[in-house]
Amino acid sequence: MVVRPRPLLGALLALALALTGLVALPSPARAATAVCALACDTLDPSKAQRDTFPVPDRTVNGRVVRLHVSDPDSMAWASIDGGAAGDAVWLDRSWDRGATWEGLLGKASVPGSWTGTRTLMYNITDPVGHRRGWLRACGDAAGVTCTDWVYPKVCDGTVCDGADPGTAAGDDTPVPSTTLFGRTISLHVDHRNGTAWGVVANGGAGDEIWLDRSWDGGASHPEGSSLGRTSVPAGATSTRTALFATRDPRGLLYGGAVRACGREAAHQEGSCTAWARPAPTRARVAADALMASYHTNEGWWRSSWWNSAVALTSVIDFAERSGRHDYDWVIARTYEQNKGVFPAGGRSSDPIEGHFISRAIDDAGWWAVAWLTAYDYTGERRYLDEAVTITEYVHRYWDTGTCGGGVWWDRERTYKNAVTNGLYLWLTTSLHRRIGGDTVWGARAATAADWYLASGMINSSGLVNDGITTGCANNGQTVWSYNQGLAIGAFTQLWRSTGSARYLDTAERLADAAISSPALTRGGVLTESCDLGTASCDDNQKQFKGIFVRHLADLADATGSAAYDTYLAKQADSVWTTDRDPLNRLGQRWAGTAPNPSDWRTQASALGALTAASG
Repeated sequence: MVVRPRPLLGALLALALALTGLVALPSPARAATAVCALACDTLDPSKAQRDTFPVPDRTVNGRVVRLHVSDPDSMAWASIDGGAAGDAVWLDRSWDRGATWEGLLGKASVPGSWTGTRTLMYNITDPVGHRRGWLRACGDAAGVTCTDWVYPKVCDGTVCDGADPGTAAGDDTPVPSTTLFGRTISLHVDHRNGTAWGVVANGGAGDEIWLDRSWDGGASHPEGSSLGRTSVPAGATSTRTALFATRDPRGLLYGGAVRACGREAAHQEGSCTAWARPAPTRARVAADALMASYHTNEGWWRSSWWNSAVALTSVIDFAERSGRHDYDWVIARTYEQNKGVFPAGGRSSDPIEGHFISRAIDDAGWWAVAWLTAYDYTGERRYLDEAVTITEYVHRYWDTGTCGGGVWWDRERTYKNAVTNGLYLWLTTSLHRRIGGDTVWGARAATAADWYLASGMINSSGLVNDGITTGCANNGQTVWSYNQGLAIGAFTQLWRSTGSARYLDTAERLADAAISSPALTRGGVLTESCDLGTASCDDNQKQFKGIFVRHLADLADATGSAAYDTYLAKQADSVWTTDRDPLNRLGQRWAGTAPNPSDWRTQASALGALTAASG
């Protein structure tokens, strides 16, 4: 039976318990919605990769209540020990810094003759929902107590929330300040360390300044409101907040946005600057913004199957060239979550039949490129094996019965085009270079190269048209940058493999044509036909330019050409200066002209430009 205290007695009892640290004052609890990050809520603790105790235990009537955390899993669980049957333990989880919480998560009671029990595991973070959580362990043994929350502070390496702005490595104001009743409210960032703080100036005693922090570009910020809120002291006219981080690697949250907000003492209304993100390096912030769209639970960038393969390749290239390991976990996560079977609509409009294979031959080829890139970076044999499996599938559609060779674009064998054959040529020669003693892939690469050069897809201007007609002639369709880039990359790889000058000559001829022809370059900036005027690129075309610069960078490395390096630098400079907003989001048009939409596809493509110029 539950005895309900009279209102006054109940209030006094709650206050007394709170002051003794036995229980927190009540706050509205929200119903828990299952969260999936690297795993879903209610994972068994026996599967935890690590067991740490980041906050002190709490004792209630001789029972020990403990919070357990596995940072590699971004999950926590609670235990109670030294108890008796009927004692209970659970987790509370808050998404708004403890103002409210989902209570009684995983509540478990000590059974029978046992002396302790534990909950299941729950996620501390929700990167898909762009939320950073706090968790605590609570126990009931004829009285309730809870541990401290974990993790109140965001830490990015050695930099954590709450540091003194005087320790900042720099001071930049990335967005205009705002004014309110004569007060100036400004956002300051330390680009190098990715931290920010707010300043209120020209004010008086009692004026307030704080930061808001958002993990979804300012769309929401319940956990990050009123960070470092502080008031101007008597006799002063300005003050500042502490430093706060804008990345939470432990929580799998990257590219956090911040703004500075303030209030004049005599008025309730406040004013805020625009949202902004620090920019430690060009490529790093582009990668952070790209990762903000990664669906951690599913292991891909949702809604585009082949585009996700190219985005993953861009992330790996960034890691390789920058030496940063922030996203190494993404490689295995993408592989493990997507190597299986999916029905139509699950990952693509076509069914995925396992090993990243579907009826679209070129889609499979892009995944083989991603896994070869992953193999080069990690050395893990499973990625090379996966690339071999996929490329064997692509090879099944090499057909000498039509046009003397070439790979079909689809299972229905309706079209032989540049993208599928550029992929096949790059993959076969790349496998030959990575498999010791190989003769099979090398022979296939030589045959494919001869066919490609004779196919007519390369026109008289040295540009690659989209494909060939049923009569086996160049179809004169659009010159796309990714077709040009794949051919450059494939013939560069063939030269590395064979030393044959004709392959390197071909790669250079294709590259020189691309950087000099208005079909692909205008004003020195790589430009698709869908980047012109009021045209718009579709979701596929948004990623073409990033593929081109990846392969041009390979040729630049192979030749040491200053002209190619200069061109790559021009792309990166144009992206950075004309195609970027204060949140480091990068658009479709690298020259920055309108209309210029941005999404994760344009972000991955532009990341390719910034990475290619940084090596």
